[in-house]
Amino acid sequence: MVDLAAGASSRIPLGQLAGLVESLLFVAPDPVQLTALADALEEPLERIEEALAHLADLQHDRGVQVQRARDRVQLVSSPEAAPYIERFLGLDLVVKLSPAALETLAIIAYRQPVTRAQIDEWRGVNSDGVLRTLLHRGLVEQGERLEQAGRPFHYHTTFDFLQHFGLQSLDDLPPLMDDSETNQTEEETPVDGEPLEEISENLT
Repeated sequence: MVDLAAGASSRIPLGQLAGLVESLLFVAPDPVQLTALADALEEPLERIEEALAHLADLQHDRGVQVQRARDRVQLVSSPEAAPYIERFLGLDLVVKLSPAALETLAIIAYRQPVTRAQIDEWRGVNSDGVLRTLLHRGLVEQGERLEQAGRPFHYHTTFDFLQHFGLQSLDDLPPLMDDSETNQTEEETPVDGEPLEEISENLT
């Protein structure tokens, strides 16, 4: 047991700290800010990062894992458990998306945060309807308005996106290009070729 009276001067061993982080994530009803974990455990953010990395190493082949999006984390079931959870709960966990929705989702995933105008430019067509679908499915969410002409909203992926595609974080997205393609410019489409296919396979 951690002696809270000892305060921050008492350094919690990494293994124990990882267990405490896991416990907090287990009881949290929503994704948790890293700063909230640091405050609750009276540890610096660097140690919380270490604990999360240690916890991820421990969770290989386990039924739960840490999922991260930017500065928020949550505890979720492993992707391998999805069909069994679906059967056990009588749910349909598979999200069916059209090719247009997958293309838009891939653009947001790889280029986030992006505005609707940027998405339209990359796709070459209006994306209003597709964006509404992705927002309704909870796979993307609308961020704050940008301080630029027109003050457009930006869009980014959600924890549900990570869950549905079996990713622990955005770092697990398949690479866009190999070393021979590193001169690709920002203006070029980010969803050509295999990456989109690799992502879409998780939904079929």
